[in-house]
Amino acid sequence: MKTNTRKAALLPLAAALSLTAILSACSGGGNAEPSAAPAASTAPSAAPGESSGPADTSQEVKLKMILVGGKPVDYDKVFGELNAKLKEKINATVEVEFLDWSDWNQKYPLKFAANEDFDLVYTANWAYYNDQALKGGFLELTEDMLKQYAPQTMESMPSVSWDQAKVNGKLYMVPNNNVEVNDKVILYREDLRKKHNLPEINSLDTYAQYLKAIAANEKGIIPYGAKAGDGWKWHEMDQATLEQHNDWNLVDTTLPLAYKMDDATGQIFNIYDTQEFKDLLVYYKDLADSGVWSKNVVSNKNDVWQDIKAGKVASYAAQNLGTAGSNLAEMRRDNPSLEVAIADITPNGKKIAAISTQNGMAIHATSKNPERSLMLIDLLQNDKEIHDLTMYGIAGANYVPEGDDKYAAGPTAGNYTGFSNWGWNSPLNRKDASYPQEADDMFNGWQSKIYHFPLETFVFNGEKVKAEVANIGNVMTRYAIPLEYGLIKDIDKGHADLIKQLKAAGIDKVQAEMQAQVDAFLAAQK
Repeated sequence: MKTNTRKAALLPLAAALSLTAILSACSGGGNAEPSAAPAASTAPSAAPGESSGPADTSQEVKLKMILVGGKPVDYDKVFGELNAKLKEKINATVEVEFLDWSDWNQKYPLKFAANEDFDLVYTANWAYYNDQALKGGFLELTEDMLKQYAPQTMESMPSVSWDQAKVNGKLYMVPNNNVEVNDKVILYREDLRKKHNLPEINSLDTYAQYLKAIAANEKGIIPYGAKAGDGWKWHEMDQATLEQHNDWNLVDTTLPLAYKMDDATGQIFNIYDTQEFKDLLVYYKDLADSGVWSKNVVSNKNDVWQDIKAGKVASYAAQNLGTAGSNLAEMRRDNPSLEVAIADITPNGKKIAAISTQNGMAIHATSKNPERSLMLIDLLQNDKEIHDLTMYGIAGANYVPEGDDKYAAGPTAGNYTGFSNWGWNSPLNRKDASYPQEADDMFNGWQSKIYHFPLETFVFNGEKVKAEVANIGNVMTRYAIPLEYGLIKDIDKGHADLIKQLKAAGIDKVQAEMQAQVDAFLAAQK
């Protein structure tokens, strides 16, 4: 096998991480680089007849907010203090319902389908933003509304961020205001690399050497933390090995359809039809046969990061550099006997900045308090007292402030973490004082490699082909996962079966619809 095609081959390691990544997918607080002060902005056009007078807060309201992630231990303490401050500032209080990581994917859409009574909700490009915007689950936000009820956000948010958050020309989210780079990196046991005298991990080949060496020599340690038990989606390693390595971009993480970033015509192709994917299957079969991941990968639902901290797993692909950096800092604090490090296995690839919808907050279309909800979002992003409290918890307990822009872990740091407060990431984010210098250096080195391309903000509307999209998802779960994890002995037959089933599921119809939308999007930019 050619070296370049072998390098393009590490995919299912990824199907692997499945939702583990989504967790951190979002990164916030100290997990992402705070953005520089943004330029003035322009939001969407105003709806007729909207008032621009002062906000009426004479009547106290109780807001309900839905966030993704587990309920933190110190929720009552932190939000009790928050509500005292909100009562004073906007005559409102807020109650949060948390959708745990293990079942948020199922419960989130049901909240909208049942039209439950809530006001604010976390959303993101990976967490149903486009889907619910198109289904009418979110309230459309207009320029007049934002000027009146979220003036600080209007002032600080770059215009490109508003534009990136539009769906069919309309805005349904207040996006986060923070710079992130999407590239996936590897967090691994550096002590084991040194122990076995392995080369620096800086490519897919050197990473494979590491994985196979751990499998051969470290009994009781799983080389790669993989899990596919949550169903199919393209995740961390998939994106590193096929997308990042080849400068491709998936249009939608639930479909195998992509384009080359430097292709100005935006020609869509099926990743499964490529030679790169075929070579990858050979590569992954070798890794699977070498014992690189657990044999129960299809049903594994373990928290991979916790397994790494416990010394049970040697590496995993992080959702982003910020998450990996925070994990590294956490390991150095909680278990310094295990040395971990970060590796970029596609250092020569184009780097993609996360669009603003990587994290954000939306208002339920049937909210009884949309004005006060916007006022709350405005405070969460721009009021330092409120931002610090909701992002980091109680000062002196959950965190210790260091100046205006850094913090250290407090004695009860673990009691306020693990949920989607990233929805209001902003320039006020503090950086963990223990955040590794090597992660900062890697991020700074990426800045000159950030690549912008014509389809950067394109979002696929699958409404016309939703039955086919659902069928394709079922096929990928049934046929792609076991094939990529090396569970199919005859990979040529397994690949042929996958392609056949995708055809029957309607992949050609979906690709044609996607291409038509891409063509229209590009034509509108001329």
